Amino acid sequence: MITHHSRLLVLHGPNLNLLGSREPEVYGTMTLAELNSEIEQFAALKRAEVRIYQSNHEGKLIDLIHEHADWAEGIVINPAALTHYSYALRDAVTAVGLPTVEVHLSNIEEREPFRRCSVIRPVCIGQIHGKGLQSYLRGIELLLGEEEG
Repeated sequence: MITHHSRLLVLHGPNLNLLGSREPEVYGTMTLAELNSEIEQFAALKRAEVRIYQSNHEGKLIDLIHEHADWAEGIVINPAALTHYSYALRDAVTAVGLPTVEVHLSNIEEREPFRRCSVIRPVCIGQIHGKGLQSYLRGIELLLGEEEG
């Protein structure tokens, strides 16, 4: 469990830069900028500092995890499609040893069968999905010890 005044890394994976216009029936109409603003406001209320990044590139997400290993005390990650096959991203999470929560905007259990498999989940302290913005906020609370995974 992390205490308040914590430093959290929030990572958004591939295609999340298209939020608001990408399949709004699945992902909603909130843009990535709006999502990030809500995350920042929520974190501030919880007295946690966040650094938020989005990348469409697996290697960039891995680099961000490595670069923040000494700064961050926990990670909230939406690996997007990388969820299903990125052992490299999984290894990065394992390598830095930070408590990590995997989040998804949509309910991955009610979508295509391939979306139900996560290679990232086994190295995380929890997975939260299907709650839109609340997936991220509950992920922050889980890292802060305020919610169960």
